[in-house]
Amino acid sequence: MAEQYPTLAAGQRITASLLRSMQPQFARKTADTARPAVTTQTDDPHLTFTVEANGVYDCTGWLKYDGPTAADFQFSWTIPAGSDGEFYGWGAGHSPVITFTNTGVVQLDTSSSRGYPIRVESLDITSASRNVGCLGVGTVLTVQTRALLRVGATGGTFALKWGQATSDASATTLYTDSMLRLDRIA
Repeated sequence: MAEQYPTLAAGQRITASLLRSMQPQFARKTADTARPAVTTQTDDPHLTFTVEANGVYDCTGWLKYDGPTAADFQFSWTIPAGSDGEFYGWGAGHSPVITFTNTGVVQLDTSSSRGYPIRVESLDITSASRNVGCLGVGTVLTVQTRALLRVGATGGTFALKWGQATSDASATTLYTDSMLRLDRIA
């Protein structure tokens, strides 16, 4: 059965608060964030939301980044205790993930005449991280991400957290205008 949020009743008073709860929320980076030599993922200072207890949310996003080839870009989510869900990050492959030839030759963090290898697995939002490749500082790549968050009995912070997959002295950077859209769907 289709879900709807909020469920309106006949004769219900329409308030500003009710109307706000129906609108999507947007978080956009207003400045670049560079993180050198760090594998501990921390919340991005711009890509953060407050979510309500027992809510169900759909999050879509576009992340613009670069970094040293050896470091790559790793991200996951900060979620309230007792929450659950799934996410994916559709971006450049990290390490051996796909072959470009019928002979089984594996391509590592590279491009070919056919394009870049990509990562498409679905991941547990409570514990998994997504690593996507970097092709060097100055070679800007993007990740498209989508998440479904089912908040438990306690609301709180829902935020993108990220760092390098492997520590490197050169910074991995998440750029201005990277953005997330959050819709409450139940």
